[in-house]
Amino acid sequence: MTADLASCGALLDALPDPAMLVGPERRIVLANPAARELFSAPLTGALAFSYIRQPEPAAALEKALAALSQPGLPGVPLEARMIQTTPTRDTVLRVQAAPILAEGVQPGVLVTLRDISHVEEAEQQRRDFVANVSHEMRSPLTVLAGFIETLKGPAREDPVATANFLDIMEREAQRMTRLVSDLLSLSRVEGEERVRPRDRVSMSEVLRATLAALRPQFEDAGVRVDFTDLPDVPPIAGDRDQLVQVFRNLVENALKYGGSGGRVEVGMRLIEQMPGFTGPVIKVDVRDFGDGIDAIHLPRLTERFYRVDGHRSRAMGGTGLGLAIVKHIVNRHRGRFAIRSTRGEGSTFSVTLPLG
Repeated sequence: MTADLASCGALLDALPDPAMLVGPERRIVLANPAARELFSAPLTGALAFSYIRQPEPAAALEKALAALSQPGLPGVPLEARMIQTTPTRDTVLRVQAAPILAEGVQPGVLVTLRDISHVEEAEQQRRDFVANVSHEMRSPLTVLAGFIETLKGPAREDPVATANFLDIMEREAQRMTRLVSDLLSLSRVEGEERVRPRDRVSMSEVLRATLAALRPQFEDAGVRVDFTDLPDVPPIAGDRDQLVQVFRNLVENALKYGGSGGRVEVGMRLIEQMPGFTGPVIKVDVRDFGDGIDAIHLPRLTERFYRVDGHRSRAMGGTGLGLAIVKHIVNRHRGRFAIRSTRGEGSTFSVTLPLG
């Protein structure tokens, strides 16, 4: 008997997931270190239902224990979902209770608890993504359908109304085109995120090309751009098109949402040592002097479809995907993306990339 328990204990200790052996008397006979850490208790000798208290997993354990008194029944594992609450987070666990009815072995129920929080979070993100895409597409489609119906009916012979409606329809169609383009871009960069680029790219050339392409927008808005260049910095391993996409996105955002400050600063710095990197890095700061962003929004700005001001963002042509794309591209380049902002003083978006 002691040898059996010692062998079972060694097997439980080898399991990566929390696991307990519950005897017919409903008390915990053995528990591995992962289970003791999960419940922050020694567990051995305690009543199992003191820790498996929620209705669904408790019912599964009860049924598994009941099977111990019916040797003719197969020991089918029973599963249930349980939420373990801690001061910092809620952990979702898949609880599996498997009756042990092997001949010559002490009967009991093996209870394993697997953390499936990441699976549920991914599923929730997928549902949110589908809902957000549907919402973003529904609005322009509703507008287009309404105006088409009007043009076929009351406004058929009204050239002024027709011209106005066609302008609005064109803007809504462009909005959908931008959304589809950003969705495809996001899908592509997510798929390539684990593949590090190997081309050699000059960050100075990337930034100069980006600012040259955006110069007409700055001139139309009356915003000055101050660029601090470092033309002699060695090239980095990168994907030029994706890096242009990153800084075009950041500079356009600075113009749209921080242009009220009258100027935008784009600066490069070479930093020999930075925590988290093994060698020198290039840091690019895109700073505006606009209204700034409340601190409560900063941690969520890179989430897909998250907007500080949804109405204003849509009116300016934003899709809510730009910073999510930036984050994934920077991750692919093994870099770091950071946002700092003070309400009333403007915002700074920083991209740090390894030079090696």
